[in-house]
Order: sequence, then C-alpha cells, then structure tokens
Amino acid sequence: MPNNPLQYFLKNESGATAIEYGLIAALVSVASIIALQVLGGSLNSIFGVISSKLGDIASQANNP
Repeated sequence: MPNNPLQYFLKNESGATAIEYGLIAALVSVASIIALQVLGGSLNSIFGVISSKLGDIASQANNP
C-alpha cells in the first residue's frame, strides 16, 4: 500500500468491473425500452391480425 492515501485511491481498481457491468446493463435496458416503444404499434397490429384469423378458424371449426 502506498504511503499516500490519495495514491492508493487512484491505483485501486477493485470496483471498476462492477461499474462497467452496471453501465452495460443500463444501456441494454434503455435500448430495449426504446425498441419496444418504436415497435409497439406494429406488434399490436400484427397480434390483432393473428387473433382475428384464429377467431375465424375457430368459428369455422365449430360450424362445419
């Protein structure tokens, strides 16, 4: 350990990896939220079409 506490603090890198992983996790979270907001409307319409088609198929199967 260096005699000067400031030198010790500047050379100590024990928490750097945890901070880097935290920043990466935050970046992935923000990117996911933005992607879901951008694609949300189109995904909603796609699932609406699929739901409608499945409803049509189910009604045709019940009324041969």
